[in-house]
Amino acid sequence: MLQLLTLPILSLGRTGPYVALLQLALDRAGFSLKKDGFFGPATLAALRAFQTANSLTADGIAGRYTWRALTPWLLGYAEHTVKSGETLYRLSLMYGTTLRAIEIANPDADALALPVGARLVIPFAFPVVPADVSFTPTLLAFCVAGLKARYPFLETGSVGASVMNRPLHYLRIGVGSTEVFYNAAHHANEWITAPLLMRFLENYARAYAMGASLSGESASRLYASTALYVMPMVDPDGVSLVTGELDSGPYFEQAAAIAADYPAIPFPEGWKANIAGVDLNLQYPAGWDNAKAIKFAQGFTSPAPRDFVGVSPLAAPESRAVYDFTRYHDFALTISYHTQGRVIYWRYLDAMPEGAYEIALKFSAASGYAVENVPAGSAYAGYKDWFIAAFDRPGFTIEAGYGTAPLPLSQFSEIYAANEGILVIGLTAGGS
Repeated sequence: MLQLLTLPILSLGRTGPYVALLQLALDRAGFSLKKDGFFGPATLAALRAFQTANSLTADGIAGRYTWRALTPWLLGYAEHTVKSGETLYRLSLMYGTTLRAIEIANPDADALALPVGARLVIPFAFPVVPADVSFTPTLLAFCVAGLKARYPFLETGSVGASVMNRPLHYLRIGVGSTEVFYNAAHHANEWITAPLLMRFLENYARAYAMGASLSGESASRLYASTALYVMPMVDPDGVSLVTGELDSGPYFEQAAAIAADYPAIPFPEGWKANIAGVDLNLQYPAGWDNAKAIKFAQGFTSPAPRDFVGVSPLAAPESRAVYDFTRYHDFALTISYHTQGRVIYWRYLDAMPEGAYEIALKFSAASGYAVENVPAGSAYAGYKDWFIAAFDRPGFTIEAGYGTAPLPLSQFSEIYAANEGILVIGLTAGGS
């Protein structure tokens, strides 16, 4: 089981996403809490009750041993050592879950003859991916590990690392010969797109395991025909800054110094770049010089919270990793998620891959989003632009939601409902 023992010590009065993570775990463990990121009296009482129930010192401080005890509630599963006479059915009753969920997580377990001492994964009844707390890189790591444990047929791994050496996670579902790629959170303050892809992946995995459908399509058919690769958070360092997970230290101070040169951009909520001040979606070799001319004319001539193209294409490790990952594979279709505007972009300048416009219209019908051309000032050096230019295959940018980034989590349900159909169509269109 994943143990993130570097989680900070928390006590009364603390605020921020780590407190929200604590509240999420306690709430899932049965201590009803508002996940507001404030360690107040209600959180203190719930934490003490949890500590008492788990034979820990009830000091109301979330330290190493308390976090260790809370880890299953963040991963969404427990590990159980089989005792004499236990069966999968009895374990499902003990943990308040379903027999089928345990069977899926333990495909090699013999339900009629469980060996004493065997270790089993017992999924809890709630979904792994939450939609009511800031989706930080730490939370993403828990979700990746939790989904892999629940659904062993998923492939998980990392594609290089960020400036701060955080892993760039990817997940794969499906075994088909047609490869499709979805990515999100190229921009830090658009982090709401990361749980969008992770929630879709969880729903897809559950539907496949249960022999069910997803947006009217057989999950088993999708799984057999397509291999979907998902990179949910291209810019983990920037996301950490925007969500408040990163709030001190040399990287924070560097970002604050960069932001001070751009006082009109709110800090940290206006931060789109990686932690070094490079806009990752202006790093791809598709009209990069044009993007540089446009952004330099706008005043973004050095590291900035947004719109600095970097010193050269692919200079940022995150963009280079996505580029290399794409070239290693044979993607028939890609979708890049951004916010905001409820818009679908489908072409790069005059490059219009065969079938791309028709797919965009299907996306529009499923979501209610408009199909538009990219504004001239943003028409170069994005991932979509490079993918279309390099491979002449359908590549899309979806601008989800509406308002000013970072979008509030109150929009998540609407965003997911609008985009599940797009994500399923992308799988079927990729194989067409």
